[in-house]
Amino acid sequence: MRRTWRWVLGVLVAIVLVTALALWLLLRGSLADLDGEHALPGLAKPVTIERDALGVVTITAGSQTDAMRALGHVHAQERYFEMDLMRRSAAGELSALFGPKAIEADKRMRVHRLRARTEAHLDTALGDNGAAVRAYVEGVNEGLADLSVRPWAYLLLRQSPHPWRASDSVLAGLAMYADLQDPNNQTELALSRIRAVVPPALYALIAHDGTEWDAPLFGGATGNAALPDASQLDLRTLKSKKGIEQEEADVIGSNNFAVAGALTADGRAIVADDMHLGLRAPGLWFRVRLRYPDPQAAGGQVDVTGFSLPGLPAVIVGSNGHVAWGFTNSYIDTADYRTEPANATVTVHEERIAVAGQADVLFPVRETAWGPILHTHADGSGDALRWVAHLPGAVRLDFADLARAGDLDGALHFADRAGLPAQNLVVGDRSGRIAWRLIGARPDRGPGCAPAGFNAASNQDCAPWPIRSDASPALIDPPNHRLWTANGRVLDGEALASVGNGGYDLGARARQIRDLLAIQDRFDEHDLLAIQLDDRAVFLQRWWALLHDVIERSDDPALKRLKAISHQWGGRASADSVSYRVVREFRTQVMDTLSDALLAPANAQLGDDYLDPRLAQLEGVAWPMLQQRPANLLPPAYDSWDALLLDAARRTESELAKQGPLAQRSWGERNTAAICHPIARALPDIAKRWLCMPADPLPGDRDMPRVQTPNFGASERMVVSPGHEADGIVHMPGGQSGHPLSPYWGAGHEDWVHGRPTPFLPGKAQHTRTLVPAR
Repeated sequence: MRRTWRWVLGVLVAIVLVTALALWLLLRGSLADLDGEHALPGLAKPVTIERDALGVVTITAGSQTDAMRALGHVHAQERYFEMDLMRRSAAGELSALFGPKAIEADKRMRVHRLRARTEAHLDTALGDNGAAVRAYVEGVNEGLADLSVRPWAYLLLRQSPHPWRASDSVLAGLAMYADLQDPNNQTELALSRIRAVVPPALYALIAHDGTEWDAPLFGGATGNAALPDASQLDLRTLKSKKGIEQEEADVIGSNNFAVAGALTADGRAIVADDMHLGLRAPGLWFRVRLRYPDPQAAGGQVDVTGFSLPGLPAVIVGSNGHVAWGFTNSYIDTADYRTEPANATVTVHEERIAVAGQADVLFPVRETAWGPILHTHADGSGDALRWVAHLPGAVRLDFADLARAGDLDGALHFADRAGLPAQNLVVGDRSGRIAWRLIGARPDRGPGCAPAGFNAASNQDCAPWPIRSDASPALIDPPNHRLWTANGRVLDGEALASVGNGGYDLGARARQIRDLLAIQDRFDEHDLLAIQLDDRAVFLQRWWALLHDVIERSDDPALKRLKAISHQWGGRASADSVSYRVVREFRTQVMDTLSDALLAPANAQLGDDYLDPRLAQLEGVAWPMLQQRPANLLPPAYDSWDALLLDAARRTESELAKQGPLAQRSWGERNTAAICHPIARALPDIAKRWLCMPADPLPGDRDMPRVQTPNFGASERMVVSPGHEADGIVHMPGGQSGHPLSPYWGAGHEDWVHGRPTPFLPGKAQHTRTLVPAR
């Protein structure tokens, strides 16, 4: 009997081992091919694909079309599932992969009908680059087909990938619009509704659009709000309704800055760029170097290194030996609402949403000449949205043309026709020149249109506007030899009025960068990296002083405990700082209270029609309120401003004490990395560790150059001088490969966590694969 049980146990163990081995082999079947020779249809000449120790790819080809075909092949083998998610998220097609739980997300995007618009105007998006785009698309599909097994995520979902099309590359570009701009233009609509129901003085506070922290390239700071007196506004007399508490939103954006040759030892210009986006594994970007002859390029040769976006046939930010460039989100006004009457001419499009595991869902989209109707009112009228992403030319797949630029003027010439979300372009060339320019699609508003900015429902006399990307504001060869942008306001005067405010970020981050650039007269690449990694809490210094003023005037034992852990102000958002976390929480408590008090009257009046606006500039209202403490602006729930601040301090202590001993409540505990593959959220915790980066405590926060939250922050860092790429520095979280069994899963991530310089150029080749023309 005992022998029988041993035999049975042995068989069971063997079955488990064989099953595990089969699963392991199945998963390995979708790993990218790294070595050997492979025949690729469509190639004119052989192409080499080299990978260094971090998986950074160097493609050497005989032409642009061959290089793009090889790039598509590599993107598909390393990142096809992530590419698929991008096109599906923009088109509202995620339900076909994930089932019913994605239907509402699909509806929010399907209302824009981006796939239908893309396919109707594909020729505009392709422009003169049709051959290169087609080569890229064919390379993608060949790379996918060459995998022994479909990408591993599809195995888990029990789905099969669909082939890539040229329109999918346009949708990948439109997915960036959806990330960088608000597809629903909610703040504009929210402010329009609020303006209609609250006193003008209250609306002026809510909509105040600047602070003393502003650091534009043109003009000075707008300054804080002027507070109304009791004859203009008294919050205590207004009916109010408390809203739902919402965590402060991450501002999708970036830092970029540059110094001209006058500030470097050998006359080189240096460009720094770090784009702040949601973080995942693998990273959003894919590091690549492309080398190929091109008669239209400077010197007849393209040699460009930087960050590509799988799904697009180009290097998005980088350097080509002649120019280096980077972007930040511009936050200009790129959308307008118009209230359409009940009898407006409407076309109804029946959108069919495919859903895995159940029948398709029919989703009617009502659209006028202005755009899709996103909200319908009881009287039959509706709010129609016009957004630049709806229009032909919003995405142009000619971005590889920037790699041909031979100098600053050539790069700026490309900007005149660029089709991408409106960005702050900062560029430098090898002669030492630098420039800033607004680049990308923006509305070309005509007579009768509301001014750019938050001016909803006032476009009845405005003809549907087209878009343009030429004749944008620029600052070329700045006299102080320095440039900086960080998603705040850049312009002033007529130039600002022409592009409007689409939700500029608080200027504290830009000001900190500007001030760091101002205190030195000589820079190298490591100096600019140090600015990118600056986690000094300059913005919160005065909030620490305010908290300690509150604590010193109280005998409350809870506040004495708070004083004990925060009296030493390190002044940094370092992972081990307890005082930073305390002050950060105190500010959050105060700002939530003041925000709710300002918005509660509108919430009471609007009821179900109330929408929360994103009040990025609220500091410019809150700080003067706290300094002047006017009785007419005191939130009605409090008898005095002292009581409000004491309550905020007590809630800070209570919130932190819930989690254990106060002395152990470090910022890193709160700011711990949660960077995972998109599939991880659907898996049990025991399996997530294989699909997530380590849970590292992270330094940095929002209002400082080193922007960092658990799953949001610098999706890349780059510091490079054109012509001196060997001295350049990069960081990228999440690694190159989308396969957790790949040696390049998470490669380079630890350098990003700890700020260790990684060389900009690829290192020595560890693997070489040769693609040859198919016979």
